[in-house]
Amino acid sequence: MSSTELRHTALDAVHRSLGATMTDFAGWDMPLRYGSERDEHVAVRTKAGLFDLSHMGEITVTGAEAAALLNFALVGNIASVGVGRARYTMICQADGGILDDLIVYRLAETEAASSTYMVVANASNAQVVLDALVERSAGFDAEVRDDRDAYALLAVQGPESPGILKALTDADLDGLKYYAGLPGTVAGVPALIARTGYTGEDGFELFVKPEHAVELWRALTEAGEGVGLVPCGLSCRDTLRLEAGMPLYGHELTTSLTPFDAGLGRVVKFEKEGDFVGREALAEAAAKARQNPPRVLVGLIAEGRRVPRAGYAVVAGGKVIGEVTSGAPSPTLGKPIAMAYVDAAHAAPGTAGVGVDIRGSHEPYEVVALPFYKRQK
Repeated sequence: MSSTELRHTALDAVHRSLGATMTDFAGWDMPLRYGSERDEHVAVRTKAGLFDLSHMGEITVTGAEAAALLNFALVGNIASVGVGRARYTMICQADGGILDDLIVYRLAETEAASSTYMVVANASNAQVVLDALVERSAGFDAEVRDDRDAYALLAVQGPESPGILKALTDADLDGLKYYAGLPGTVAGVPALIARTGYTGEDGFELFVKPEHAVELWRALTEAGEGVGLVPCGLSCRDTLRLEAGMPLYGHELTTSLTPFDAGLGRVVKFEKEGDFVGREALAEAAAKARQNPPRVLVGLIAEGRRVPRAGYAVVAGGKVIGEVTSGAPSPTLGKPIAMAYVDAAHAAPGTAGVGVDIRGSHEPYEVVALPFYKRQK
């Protein structure tokens, strides 16, 4: 395969048959939208949406010292994750810069004294994360395996998603907590059923073998027909996660930022046993954030109609006080919204006089706490 050739998921033909607008995303040809991205967004908030997320990067870590390796390689306390549970965490450089944000699932024990974990990386960083884990595994009795081709990943998100899935599985979904996963069958297909997602709604992510992806997509589509399930592309996934205040790598998270800069210092567990990559630099970053945070991640809601985009300057009193990291029209709020890093002096919700420089015009914005949207439980 040439370096310019895009990778295709197992559902590629399905997306094309549905008339999807396709786009290059991290080297994958992915559906951006099927029809109206606004309608897809609203479907997830009010009914349900079906996503192909097979571009995500799955890495399996197994062995007697799998937990010790992950505790050393990542900033979280992975050793404390129970079987069948998942944890949001990060992998950092030695200088504390974020390489990626991850979800780590602890899978069922396969044999005595051996643990198995699945690390799910962002598509754009999968190779970087894999290389870092392999490098950091030296001296540990653990194996790091590239399983990106072993899985297709489908997600059903939205308030109707539990009902849709219940029609297709005997798995105990009522007992499945948020950030947990269990093996089961969905429409006769063996799957890891995880109660995770990136939309701010209740929902599930289903890890299956690629050869089962099409039949599972069809079964889910059929089961969701009566309750308004629609296929959803990456475009509405972005507006959903933005409303939910969830960071996106390359926007809110980069190698030039530590978890403390991003307001996510809680994922760094200094109390865990042993050393971990970045510990010293992150301890310094934590102290600095407590004393004098340089910039803070905030939400911005437009007073007008103009949409801010990543990289636009945030201004106050004629000075640049920050930068937009993500911006889009919010279908739920009916106004343009953005996440931005701004100087701490302007970060309090309700701070007056803040605007975004949109092509030379300073558009007024209200500073708000994140997230913009929180589902009613």
